[in-house]
Amino acid sequence: MEIWKYISENNELILWLAIGLLTLMIFIRIYRKIRDLKLLRSVTSTGRGTKTERTLILKLLKKGIPSQTIFHDLCIEKGNGKFAQLDVVVATTEGIIVFEVKDYSGWIFGNGNYSHWTQVLAYGNRKYRFYNPIKQNQNHIATLKKQLRQFNNIPFYSIIAFYGDCELKEINYIPRETYLVKPSRIMEVLKLIKKDNPPAPYTNKKEVVNMLKQAVQNGDIINNQEKHIENIKDMVGKHRIFD
Repeated sequence: MEIWKYISENNELILWLAIGLLTLMIFIRIYRKIRDLKLLRSVTSTGRGTKTERTLILKLLKKGIPSQTIFHDLCIEKGNGKFAQLDVVVATTEGIIVFEVKDYSGWIFGNGNYSHWTQVLAYGNRKYRFYNPIKQNQNHIATLKKQLRQFNNIPFYSIIAFYGDCELKEINYIPRETYLVKPSRIMEVLKLIKKDNPPAPYTNKKEVVNMLKQAVQNGDIINNQEKHIENIKDMVGKHRIFD
């Protein structure tokens, strides 16, 4: 009763305290957002790639991965006017880590040897096929390795990061140096790579950094982006279906 009496007698004071608390919460939220944007811009622009890719980059930065070792939205020419687009690449002491970022819901079924995997939604009532992300990232790594001679001796690690409300229900035959991971365990995988592998025999680290920077710059060129989109459309081939 004493509490209610105090509240009734000090309505104005309590109102101002509530307004002050709300203002402080809004200020903290704005400050954190500005801080995150500044951190993100040390690697990439806020409109580049997907929101999920940028979320991954921000996570890596907050966990202490140096910004100068992270490369986002790389575009590498494969020949014949075709390009490979890599989501995120991290150059580490132990080698080159190539991330393929996915954002799915539902159950995921797959096999490292199969060309397509299955996404199951609505408790099995809806099923969708998508290209095997392991093979997709293997192709990206193969293209990247052709860019420099020293890459023949540098270890490459493939990480498929699954964001979204999905469950890796049954996945088999995962190749060596390949990891499928949910966001909460990404740093665990990076620590495992560092723990289990010796330093990579880089012969010219500056050459590696310059090559990766150039691949990022290639992604800035609208013409390259348009060509990549056309290549994807041609690979999927839906425009050749007439039903």
